[in-house]
Amino acid sequence: MQIDAVLGDITTARVDAIVNAANSSLLGGGGVDGAIHAAAGPQLLAECRELRRTVLPDGLPVGEAVATGAGALPCRWVIHTVGPNAHRGQTAPALLRACFTHSLDEAARVGARTVAMPAVSAGVYGWAATEVAREAVSAVRDWPGTGVDQVRFVLFSEAVLAAFAAEL
Repeated sequence: MQIDAVLGDITTARVDAIVNAANSSLLGGGGVDGAIHAAAGPQLLAECRELRRTVLPDGLPVGEAVATGAGALPCRWVIHTVGPNAHRGQTAPALLRACFTHSLDEAARVGARTVAMPAVSAGVYGWAATEVAREAVSAVRDWPGTGVDQVRFVLFSEAVLAAFAAEL
């Protein structure tokens, strides 16, 4: 699998699927989540509401992932994952790694061969960019699945990009 990192806007990534650093409600929020929902338009929110109404009435648990269509985004799918929130004491590296491995599992399930991922939990959830980079890159490299050919970490700042570049 090819793995790289770039500075950019994940909502414009030309890949099969993008990963959303979602909150458990799946109904939009700030940061990457808000940007993805805004760019995708109302179809994404409608799909997330349907998931909440049917299979995820209590929301998406931390570390899990679920795929939806992408609405108006240039990709086919959005894979939502809920990162651990360090401010709430969710500091286990295994929870963070699960976000990336479960997102890859979902990508393979829907047939996405190219995936863009953000630095899940490195924003308002309080994880240091160096920790996120270490766990994310390691999780992707160690992922035992098949079907995904490329993972591109699309990152929001030079500092976060530098942390990922150091791990790669």
